[in-house]
Formats: sequence, C-alpha cells, structure tokens
Amino acid sequence: MGLKLFSNPFLLNSFRNGARSQLIKPFESELEQLKIDTIIYAPDSKLRYIPLSALYDGKKWLAEKYRTNSITAQSLTKFNLKPIAKPRILAGAFGGKSDVQRAGFNGLPATLIEVQQITERFANTTSLLESAFTKNITESKANSYSILHLATHGHLSSGKPEESFILFGNGDKATISDIRDWTLDNVDLVVLSACQSGLGAKLGSGVEILGLGYQMQAAGARVAIASLWKVDDNGTQALMTNFYSELQKGDVPIAEALRRAQVSLIQSKNFNHPYYWSAFFAIGNGL
Repeated sequence: MGLKLFSNPFLLNSFRNGARSQLIKPFESELEQLKIDTIIYAPDSKLRYIPLSALYDGKKWLAEKYRTNSITAQSLTKFNLKPIAKPRILAGAFGGKSDVQRAGFNGLPATLIEVQQITERFANTTSLLESAFTKNITESKANSYSILHLATHGHLSSGKPEESFILFGNGDKATISDIRDWTLDNVDLVVLSACQSGLGAKLGSGVEILGLGYQMQAAGARVAIASLWKVDDNGTQALMTNFYSELQKGDVPIAEALRRAQVSLIQSKNFNHPYYWSAFFAIGNGL
C-alpha cells in the first residue's frame, strides 16, 4: 500500500486530503481551541493502514502540528513514565552491500552508518554488526538495555502470522513465536528500523498492522517504533539520526522525538516526500 500510494501524486493528494477531512477536520477547531499537541490514536480495521502523520490540510502535514501515538490494550498502563534520561542502547545492523543478497534479502549498507552514529552519540551503546548481529546474542542481552535498536529487515505476513520474522545479520530469523518468549521488561523502547516491520504484503482487516512492534510491546517493552511499508535505506538513516539527536536531549518524549525527526525530513531537500518519513509510528506509551 505505502509504496504504491506514496509514489503516485494523484493517489497521494486524494489520500492526504480525503483522510484529513474525515479523520481530523470534524474536531480540528476543538484541537486548536484547547491547544492540543498530542493525538492518541487507537485505530480499528483498515484505519490502521493510515499514516496519521502524513495527513495534509493544504498547508501543513499533521506531523508539523501534532505528535501522534498509537495505542493498544497493551498500552493502557504506565502513562506517568518519564522520558528516557540516560539511554543504554543495544544496536544491531544487518549491513552488507545493497546489490548483494544475504538470506534472500538485499544488503542495507546505511544501517551500518545508522548504528555507528548512535554509538558515537551515546557512550552506553553496544553495537552488533553484520554476522555478529545474531538472534541468540540479541535475545540474551536485550533486557540489560533501555533501548533495543534493530536496523534490519523485518517481514510481517498477514495471511500466515507464523511466517513473520526479524532477520539478523548472520541469517538468523526471530519469528513472532520467538519474540513472544523474549523478556523486555526493562526496555523502554524498541526501534524496528526495518522494511515492512509493520505491514504485510496484503491489506486485510488491519490487525496485522500491530505486527512485530506489538509483539515487542507484549514482551514487556514500553513502546515500539515500527514502519508501515518497505522503507528507503538512506531516508531511514537520516530519520533515525535526527530521532536520536532529539532523544539525546533527555527531556523529549519518544513520540515527540519521532515527530521532530519527521519534521526535519519534511524540511530537507532529499527526503521531504512522505514516503521517506511517514511510515514510522510509535506503538505503546511514547508520551
């Protein structure tokens, strides 16, 4: 859905204006009157496929006015938690060359830059690169960190959930069933900086949109950031650089850090199209 919609100007204009008029416009005056800056979103069915941040009013994208946060039944607790003050990060990168396949997937060279920049920015970071980025090491170490950053391929199958997985640098796969057994109670944030970590190949009832991000939250993580469609490697690296720059300030909530990162791409020259920045959304308590 995302790739076709956001590469076609006609479809994009129809989507962003039509969805905005139906979802936001009916109560937009109240939002402005009450000076609301956050929209907590609990969508159902096909509404789960809509990237709320990309709704457009003819002048601004929704991300330029409001932070958004998707919630599920798993999210309805711990709303008084503070922003992450001193992150301890476990970051893994799939790596490789873009034209060379590993385990049936193209390499993601920008993930190495992405993780390198995180490591340089945060002293308490452990990086796992390419073949050292394995399922066993990630699972065993994850709960000792406040942020788990997985810069790799992810796939969610709407027809066969058991075929959904995250791919590691050595070719290992962690399926939905595997993730259910992970312990992430100490983890504040899981970032699935991956392609198709939220949306499968087919549109259905929308339940699959919760995807791998939801499973991370169900395993104990406070909030997960996932993507709705196959994202651009370089665009994602730019978004994540800005996201962690905001998070480093220490007093910025996760959903707000994501919003600011999206706005930074909107204002950029190379990645201002919503295809690059609007796929990513927060699931859980990112407030």
